[in-house]
Amino acid sequence: MKINWGAALQIAAVYVGTVVGAGFATGKEIVEFFSRFGFFGLIAIMMSGYLFIFLGVKIMRLAVKIEATSYQQLTEFLFGKRFAMIVNVLLLLILLGVCAVMLSGAGAVFEEQLGLSKSTGVFFTIGLSLVVMMVGIKGLFAVNTFVVPMMIAFSFMLMILSMKLPNFLENILYIPYVADGWKSAIAPFTYTAFNLSLAQAVLVPVASEVKDEAAIKWGGIIGGAALTLILFSSHFTLVMLPNFEVYDIPMAVIMKSLASGFYWIFVLIIYGEIFTSIIGNVFGIERQMKSLISTPRFIIIAVIFTITYFISLVHYGRLLSYLYPLFGYISLIFIVLLWMKPYPTKSH
Repeated sequence: MKINWGAALQIAAVYVGTVVGAGFATGKEIVEFFSRFGFFGLIAIMMSGYLFIFLGVKIMRLAVKIEATSYQQLTEFLFGKRFAMIVNVLLLLILLGVCAVMLSGAGAVFEEQLGLSKSTGVFFTIGLSLVVMMVGIKGLFAVNTFVVPMMIAFSFMLMILSMKLPNFLENILYIPYVADGWKSAIAPFTYTAFNLSLAQAVLVPVASEVKDEAAIKWGGIIGGAALTLILFSSHFTLVMLPNFEVYDIPMAVIMKSLASGFYWIFVLIIYGEIFTSIIGNVFGIERQMKSLISTPRFIIIAVIFTITYFISLVHYGRLLSYLYPLFGYISLIFIVLLWMKPYPTKSH
């Protein structure tokens, strides 16, 4: 059986690009779910990697088998029609929350890295998003295909530089005392659940377009493995930063101390990641709102940005550490059903 490796690699790139959002790029999300637990966090990353591969492939293969073109159809298949309505509303709220965290993250880049006010960053990002959204989404994918490989290259470069630092192995094996240490046991599940419940909005239509099961399977495996490697490299880098929990954008702080020549390029890449995530999310919310109410597109987009702007006024680090784990718990039902649901014997 011949595998279309070109299609598989494209799927992998889309998978990675969808999951690597603002929290991932800044390092804050990895600190919150993994690095603050020390060695236990490393074990949790291994488990997450397995889930990303296994469940990522399953989402896409199910989409092809039930001929789903949007994630609403996949939710209906998993939850049944009645519950799917509630799940879709929850997903809409999660997307709004994530969008607000991204905007707050954009503000944090301006504040922590450029020395400008947070509101300058937020308003600049909203303005730029509106321009891109009026022009079209094609440019957005072009930005992602450039930003994601750069992000991966930089995270590996930082890992190699971190490994040369003294006491690297001690820091990797160290288990700190954390008041909510029990969360390290559920972190792989909540983290993967949260990311996959959002990524399905992109993965389902991509799978339905490709239709080649072998390419989808290998795309999911390569994408999941790449995500695992980025998690590992970020974790190895983060644990070498003293007091990494106090920073909003720890990865940029590390870049400044280890490879200052690349610092501004890296800040730009982090901002690019946040920006592409915001637009991707707003598009997702706007499409879903459009299916519920017949209002002009620009009014829906204006409402989305108004709501997310007010939520984004909360401090970025606080917003992420409250909302992301909460969304993870809500999404757990999604991955449990996804895990248990058998493949249909024939197409619906």
